[in-house]
Amino acid sequence: MTAMPRLLLASASPRRREMLERVGIALDVVPADIDETPHAPESPAEYVARVALAKARAVAAQASQACVLAADTTVTIDGAILGKPDDEAHARAMLQQLSGRTHQVLTAFAIVAPGHALPMQHTVASDVEMVVLSAAMIDDYVACGEWRGKAGGYAVQGIGAAMVAQVRGSVTNVIGLPLAEVVAALASCGVPAQFVKGQPQ
Repeated sequence: MTAMPRLLLASASPRRREMLERVGIALDVVPADIDETPHAPESPAEYVARVALAKARAVAAQASQACVLAADTTVTIDGAILGKPDDEAHARAMLQQLSGRTHQVLTAFAIVAPGHALPMQHTVASDVEMVVLSAAMIDDYVACGEWRGKAGGYAVQGIGAAMVAQVRGSVTNVIGLPLAEVVAALASCGVPAQFVKGQPQ
């Protein structure tokens, strides 16, 4: 019987790790250290695809016999890339820009696997409609600190859910990993999910 390849998650995101482990996928975390600065004039979709692939390749170069999964998420509105806010003022400005409008969340993932000559790549888009945010609501959310490290300055899986009127498309994509698409891609690489009750085996 052929052993399953070891899965390395090239991401320090606890949310991505938790989602994968919840569906019974065993993994090791090996964060990729790459420059994530956008390159003009690339589009938001080109940006996340490039960064995800760069992360996967960086980790795969150190572990040729492992299956490496990497992902990158960004928020885009008016053609602009809204990454992780630098500080409170930046987070406040992002939320003001998103208030009462629909923006798009893009997550690209890349898988480099043994026996596959080319990396697997896919980008998933979800539309997120925000409620109209009052100045007080924005101030309270910024003060709570949940925006730190979150593309677009909010977390739909946390307190930020109160600011979201509707999500069209994959909700897990907005959290940072389009789980259905990733599970299917990993299965084709010999890393199947194991749907079991309770804790993953």
